[in-house]
Amino acid sequence: MSTGSKMLPRVYLVRHGETAWSLSGRHTGRTDLALTSRGENGARGLACALEDVKFAHVITSPLLRASKTCELAQCGRMSTSSLDLAEWDDGDYEGLTTFEIGLLDPGWNVFDDGCPGGESPADVQRRADTVIADVRRLNGAIALFTHGHIGRVIAARWIGLEVSGAKHFILDTAAFGILAFAHDNPAETVIQSWNIGHGALTKISVDRLLQGPAEPRPATAP
Repeated sequence: MSTGSKMLPRVYLVRHGETAWSLSGRHTGRTDLALTSRGENGARGLACALEDVKFAHVITSPLLRASKTCELAQCGRMSTSSLDLAEWDDGDYEGLTTFEIGLLDPGWNVFDDGCPGGESPADVQRRADTVIADVRRLNGAIALFTHGHIGRVIAARWIGLEVSGAKHFILDTAAFGILAFAHDNPAETVIQSWNIGHGALTKISVDRLLQGPAEPRPATAP
């Protein structure tokens, strides 16, 4: 189905660079941490990977680790901020590792259970659905600089999964996914690419990824 003159959005969903807590596995919701030096380098690597993408809109979480990643990725000058992109509020579990939380609440998973004193899956779903509704009203390439848990929920909701489905996605620091549409059809939401790390793909290979698979080479004699 054609959309006529309206260009459907392509969403680049970017997780912030490394922080001390992401490195140590501590759950980080609203604690406003800075990037580590390696996290800053990862954000600069994103600038190289994305430099040929002409973003029509850039939206960032207001938390420092996301907004600084946006700045170092050379997207900060045109960015706006949205609290809907802030990380899942971990409440009483803020700063704890998954192992430590498991001692308090065996079998706990944030996407199923939420956080006491923080946000429930329904709370985060409402925010993710708001983000999706907002970007679907826009045109062109859109960058969202956000966080691990809320980013995974946005991806799950983009393709119609429940929040619990987000547990099956991994989004590393200084990595991004591309949310798009198949066949130029606004009813066919797809995850075009996922967990693209700045260290794993050069700018050229990202360009090739967006163009589709290369033609197979002919076999050569041994």
